[in-house]
Amino acid sequence: MTVLPDPLRAAFRAVPREPFLPAAQRGRAEIDAPLPIGAGQTNSQPSTVADMLSLLEVRPGHRVLDLGAGSGWTTALLAQLVGPDGSVIGLERQEQLLGPARAALAAHDPAGVAEIRRARPGVLGAPEDAPFDRILVSAGAEQLPQELLEQLADPGVLVIPVREQMLRIVREGEDVRQSVHGAYRFVPLVEDPG
Repeated sequence: MTVLPDPLRAAFRAVPREPFLPAAQRGRAEIDAPLPIGAGQTNSQPSTVADMLSLLEVRPGHRVLDLGAGSGWTTALLAQLVGPDGSVIGLERQEQLLGPARAALAAHDPAGVAEIRRARPGVLGAPEDAPFDRILVSAGAEQLPQELLEQLADPGVLVIPVREQMLRIVREGEDVRQSVHGAYRFVPLVEDPG
């Protein structure tokens, strides 16, 4: 795992991975590997989560969209990073994951700043709640989704794996800069679920 900034280290201490895993996987929580959580989805490996959150550079008070919330672990970590003045919306398409993710999140979001919603059919992101200071996507896209760029605040940062490359998109006014930060594999992003 890379050297983490203090706020991110504190978030990982405050939000252990184990409660966000199915009972059968909890004994493997310390392994730096993706673990199955059901519905063909995984809880991402901790080093990948740390890398993505480092790139995202979340600050207290930010409004964050967590796309592909899965187990709710990243949503809870983001809640720690935004603090009591921020907000986090986690979106997940797999209905069977929502109950366990919400229960685990409730126990690890003392300020109550985060929620996990079921993603709406035919909609990518949460345009009704935009703009977001930060957007984290934990599923692999084939191309950079324009819909998410439109939901990004000015200034804002989007971190998303596209064709197995981790992209960091920084928006400042009309200027949109993109940088590549290594190769990663993720479950596919459902971009047009209809």
